[in-house]
Amino acid sequence: MQKINEISILSGKGGTGKTSLAAALATLRKNTVVADCDVDAANLYLILEPEDYRTEKYISGHKAVIHYDICTQCGLCKDYCRFQAIERLPDPDSPEGKITIVETSCDGCWLCSRICPVKAIDMVPSDKSYCYTGNYRYGKMVRARLAPGEENSGKLVSVVREQARQTAEACGAKNIIIDGPPGTGCAAIASLTGADKVVVVTEPTGTGLHDMKRILDLAGRFRIKRYVVVNKSDLNAEMTDRISQWCEQEGIPVIGYLPFDPEMVHAMVACKSITEWTPESEISTATKRIFSLLTQE
Repeated sequence: MQKINEISILSGKGGTGKTSLAAALATLRKNTVVADCDVDAANLYLILEPEDYRTEKYISGHKAVIHYDICTQCGLCKDYCRFQAIERLPDPDSPEGKITIVETSCDGCWLCSRICPVKAIDMVPSDKSYCYTGNYRYGKMVRARLAPGEENSGKLVSVVREQARQTAEACGAKNIIIDGPPGTGCAAIASLTGADKVVVVTEPTGTGLHDMKRILDLAGRFRIKRYVVVNKSDLNAEMTDRISQWCEQEGIPVIGYLPFDPEMVHAMVACKSITEWTPESEISTATKRIFSLLTQE
C-alpha cells in the first residue's frame, strides 16, 4: 500500500486566505482527496461544489429532554444547572411558567437527569451533525457540519480525516489536502495530528505574525514538518520581511509569497479556485510552486 501524503493547511487566525490556498492546491491535480476539517464553519464546499454520495450522522454527545407528563415543575434542575441551559419560560397554562431546556446551551453533563426527583429528564443522543463524502471536479471530498451548540468538534475532525484516508486508499490518491480551522483549539490539533506536513498561511500584519507563531509552536510539538506561506505579501513589505526573518531564525521554510490579486474575488463568485480562474497569473504560478514542493516524492 502506497504512503498517502497528508498536507494540513492551517492558520493562526481567520481571514488569512487559508481556505483559498487549500482550494487552489486541491484543483491542480486529478485524483486528489480533500478533507474540510473546519467543521464549525465549513465553506470549502462552496468553491469545490462536491456531489455527495454518502451522508452519515455524527453523534456529538447527549442532550437533556424533559418528559412533561412526569415533570412536577419543581425547578431543581434549573437551580443546579451551571450552564444556564434550563429556564422557566412563560406558559399560558401555568402562572409560574414552564421549565424548558435551552438546547444550544445544554452541555450534556447529565446532572439534571441524575438529580431529578421523579426521573422526568432523559439524555438522548444529539444527532444533528453530519459527515459527507462526495465527488468534486478533481477528486473526492470529505466534509462535515457540526450543528450549532454541539460539542466534540475535535472528534468530528478525526472522523473526517479517517474517512478521507479510507477514501484515498480506495481510489489510489497520493495526496490529501486538509483545510483545517483557524486558531489553536481542539479542532486545529485534530487537523494536524498525524499529518506529514503543515502549511501555516499568514498575512503581513502584527496579528498575523503573532498568531502564526502560536500555531507553528503547536505544530512543532508534534514534530511535523512545518512550512509558511505569506498571503498578500506585497501589501506590507516591512512586515513580510519581519515574518521571513523570524522564520529563518527558527529554521522554518517560507515556501511561498502570494501577492494580493483582486481576481480572487471574481474566482470565488464563479465558484472556482484562483488556479482555475487565472492559471497563468502570478499568484497561480506561485501556488503551483508550493504544490510541487509539498507533493514531491
